[in-house]
Amino acid sequence: MRHRQLGTTGFDVTEVGFGTWNIGGDWGDVDEEAGREAVRAALDAGIDFIDTADVYGDGFSEQRIGEVLDERGVREEVTVATKAGRRLDPHTADRYDYENLSKFVDRSREYLGVETLGLVQLHCPPTEAYYQPETFEALDRLRDEGKIDHYGVSVEKVEQALKAIEYPGVETVQIIFNMFRQRPAELFFEEAARRDVGVIVRVPLASGLLTGELSRDMEFPENDHRNFNIEGEAFDRGETFAGLPVEDGFDAVDELREHVPEETTMAQMALRWILDHDAVSTVIPGSTTPEHIEANAAASEKAPLSNQTHGAVRDIYEEYVFDSVHHRW
Repeated sequence: MRHRQLGTTGFDVTEVGFGTWNIGGDWGDVDEEAGREAVRAALDAGIDFIDTADVYGDGFSEQRIGEVLDERGVREEVTVATKAGRRLDPHTADRYDYENLSKFVDRSREYLGVETLGLVQLHCPPTEAYYQPETFEALDRLRDEGKIDHYGVSVEKVEQALKAIEYPGVETVQIIFNMFRQRPAELFFEEAARRDVGVIVRVPLASGLLTGELSRDMEFPENDHRNFNIEGEAFDRGETFAGLPVEDGFDAVDELREHVPEETTMAQMALRWILDHDAVSTVIPGSTTPEHIEANAAASEKAPLSNQTHGAVRDIYEEYVFDSVHHRW
């Protein structure tokens, strides 16, 4: 597995990491052993960067990660990034303060079983939070106290990412970027590279659309966000199918099929497309299926896509996606 530097953190991480939203909730039921087995599969595939959050199963994901890292004895070899803030109720910008963030960080330290969290990311706070310096001063204080080593942000919109990296302590930005969400490759990637900010790409497969394995008549469990968040009923619509109306997504996927390279799955093509952008530090597909996790990791070894394929992807994006998505995030 190839590695890339994660901004100025000093972490050298696999360019395909592992996202654990799938094992922590909003994707149907996952029991404890299935969660542990998914983490084991990621480690077996050579992955050494794992992303989680304190709200994924209300700590379920963090706990399973900590258990497996102890079981394997690989804590020093694996970089774990978690997130904080979405447990706030109400979820308002003014509550992103030292008192609340400190409580969340302490809980994550306990669940992950560490004294110091390697990387903490603000978890998609309201836009106003990026304009209040006291939020980032709170993170500086937590770092000075030794509770966290590094911090970054997880954002919904390019505007938020560009504002966040104006703060010198922000070393990473996690953002949605895929063949159906191409806007970050414009100004944000340029600025992130100029400031040496690590870029963590989430939702790379557009909630499964870009695997090519979903069908138009597929039904999802009631507790799967692809059932209950289609119009953004529970959280930002852009987290589900990249914000694209699902029928348009299927039409675009049908067009993409003819451009998938030989001996490559559509999911691997989608991941390779992301990795062809030099500003990206790591991409974090999630799954609870060991075979899918292994196949996702293998995208790192695939050859870069041709200029012709990149052009075709852009043409499909402009025909099926641009008008619905590009301006919103």
